[in-house]
Amino acid sequence: MSSFTGVSIVEDHEGCSCNTSAVDPGTDIGYHLFMVKGYSRTKELLSIGESINTGPFIVGGHDWLIEYYPNGAYPSCANFISLYVSLFHDDEKLDARVSFSLVDQVERQTPMYIHATNRACRFDNDVSWGTNKFLTREALERSAHLKGDSFTIRCDIMVRKDHNTEDAGGHGTKVLLSDIDQHFNILLQTKVGADVTFEVSGEMFTTHRCVLAARSKVFMTQLFGPMKEDITTSGVIHVKDMRASVFMALLRFIYTDSCPEIEKDYMEEEEMSQVLEEEQEDGTVEDDENWLQWLQDLFVAADMYDVEQLKRICEMRLSDNLILSSVMSTLALAEQHHCQGLKEACLKFIQVQPPWCLQTVTMSDGWDHVVSTYPSVIKEIFFKLASNQRK
Repeated sequence: MSSFTGVSIVEDHEGCSCNTSAVDPGTDIGYHLFMVKGYSRTKELLSIGESINTGPFIVGGHDWLIEYYPNGAYPSCANFISLYVSLFHDDEKLDARVSFSLVDQVERQTPMYIHATNRACRFDNDVSWGTNKFLTREALERSAHLKGDSFTIRCDIMVRKDHNTEDAGGHGTKVLLSDIDQHFNILLQTKVGADVTFEVSGEMFTTHRCVLAARSKVFMTQLFGPMKEDITTSGVIHVKDMRASVFMALLRFIYTDSCPEIEKDYMEEEEMSQVLEEEQEDGTVEDDENWLQWLQDLFVAADMYDVEQLKRICEMRLSDNLILSSVMSTLALAEQHHCQGLKEACLKFIQVQPPWCLQTVTMSDGWDHVVSTYPSVIKEIFFKLASNQRK
């Protein structure tokens, strides 16, 4: 069970300062709450690449701190909030899993917008882990999670180390934290014992039907239901209208419960230099559109195979990364796949746009599709826009 390690609060006293109230949970799994009070002030006072750090808090016998960049850690992520966690004056090398999530209230602790490592990361005194693009400022400012100009981040840390424990017979044993995801990833990569093959966009994927069936009711029906004999006869299952990269991401999530591709800016072990990021900045818009299209396809695949957790993660990423050119296509997907949360995010995004931006929305590829297929949604859009006039 994860233990509470304390709270850090950013307050606007003589600039922006951070006060940390920390406790020692005495365990190797803990979470820390980082509350930003006066968010607008932090955004105003700090420039790109400047951060506010928490005081140290303890997880697994080590001191940690969180770095908060209200205007992004690099110029290429200047419209985002960046978050990092690092060891505090600790020369020991250790492995840990880390996740950041946005919580709407401290007392409710409802996790949203989760960014996590898909494997244990190596930390030492010179290496930190984080996400350059945790959340766009625009998405935060129009969300219900910014209340009274304040919001709260939860940081979960799981330190990977040995524990001396007593087993039921009273003998000393060493128990390691689970690394089952790594073993299943090796199983997927090596294909040892694989017994069913899928053909997707001309590529072959050899998999293990028991793993797929355990994670998806659709695969359970397909692989062990009435179709079983047909599959055995043909030897290959043909998947139509899906990109190979999307199916690969779906498989990786089924096997490992993680999908690093879903994080466009997923942190690599060797951090890209600021110069390289600036050189790549010109292609950001086109890259964003390609990635969003890929993410929409993954959302559809997760729904098709009833992988609900992956579908929810895709929903959150799509909600956080709405842009004018693709919001209507995302809205159509939300309506088609009965995803009310994503639909509301799209409608709210359109509602807060200035009038000159709405022309871009109506000229996008998704607009005509929504008009012809979901006319009731157009009525909802006009209702939202009309409510702006009444305010």
